[in-house]
Amino acid sequence: MFRSILLTLIFLVYPYLVYRGMQQGVVWFAPTLIAGFYINDAMKTQHKQRRMMKLLIALVLLTGAVFWQALTAKLLPIFIQLTLMHFFGTTLFKGPSLIERFVRMEFADFPPEIVTYCWQLTLLWTGFFAFNALVCAGLALWGSDVWWAFYNGVMIFVLTGVLMVGEYIWRHFRFPELDIPSPKSSVRNMIVNGRAIWKEVHAS
Repeated sequence: MFRSILLTLIFLVYPYLVYRGMQQGVVWFAPTLIAGFYINDAMKTQHKQRRMMKLLIALVLLTGAVFWQALTAKLLPIFIQLTLMHFFGTTLFKGPSLIERFVRMEFADFPPEIVTYCWQLTLLWTGFFAFNALVCAGLALWGSDVWWAFYNGVMIFVLTGVLMVGEYIWRHFRFPELDIPSPKSSVRNMIVNGRAIWKEVHAS
């Protein structure tokens, strides 16, 4: 639990850490910190192939922290967005869709059209993360440090909030007859069941 909270906090403040690191000349610290988490995970992983993959990622990050410090630090959010894109997108083909998996945690049975809606919503989030990855890549390669930090540290979260609120409002118009859970209940569902679904998707 503590580790999950720590990773979340690092994710939230990462753009600020990188921006300050570039100003202070210690930007190498950010990719080195992330590499440390990958090494720690690798040591705990029993699966040989996954362990080697995590160690390889850590090696790439450490190499970048030595030779391409600023670029390596600024490229990391791209991989976060691509990971989320893959996490959502994989379930579009394997099924059930990621959103449907969360919905089934709250409702055992629901109309068939909800299954289709969950698939479409999962597709929307997959596209959203793909869009973010492209913008993050463009800003990392050609944008200023300020715009990179602003988009990764502010705009991504603003756009995420707008998408979540917009979908919640649309859901009431789309399914007026359904008992739709509150945003607080949905967030609690994601927090409580997120880790289990993450493992389920990766195991499938």
